[in-house]
Amino acid sequence: MAEHYLNFVATESVRRAQEHYYGRRAPAAITAEPDPLTEEEMEFVRSRDSFYLGTVTESGWPYLQHRGGQPGFVRVLSPTQLAFADYHGNRQLLTAGNLAANNRVSLLLMDYPQRTRLKILGRARVEEARQHPSLVAQLAEPELQKIVERIVFIDVVSFDWNCPKHITPRYTAAEVDAVIKPLQQRIAQLEAELAARR
Repeated sequence: MAEHYLNFVATESVRRAQEHYYGRRAPAAITAEPDPLTEEEMEFVRSRDSFYLGTVTESGWPYLQHRGGQPGFVRVLSPTQLAFADYHGNRQLLTAGNLAANNRVSLLLMDYPQRTRLKILGRARVEEARQHPSLVAQLAEPELQKIVERIVFIDVVSFDWNCPKHITPRYTAAEVDAVIKPLQQRIAQLEAELAARR
């Protein structure tokens, strides 16, 4: 966990819950300084092909959205800033609208096979894609660049690595294919050898 992560999330009501259930509470936050990502976190972000993005509506409801793409679709601009392309879609614009009223976000990035998760707190803003043509070229595959409407910038506030307990390993089709391809090749080789002996 980054040094200051709990200073952002362990509010008074959280500390009261800790005391109620466990008889102790975390100390009150002394400071809430930002924690830049280290190389370990930056590499983890670069290798993800999806993440979950939490925002809050003006009426106080949490809103959670899944975002996905090729590994690296979330660009690490610096240890304190991330960015990703926002495409033409269903025109609901819930995330963009939420961020206009409250720029706080929470990201959850998962590596299911390794049973690893990274939580990132940040402040986000949405900018028009046409203001950043060179960044659009970095953030989107060539065939998708024409439907990028916005870029979401996230200023990292803090992060936390969560424990692996209760993460069910899941695998993408590409990950499964990488494991079974050598087996399929070996089966084909053995079948050819058997056929040659007949």
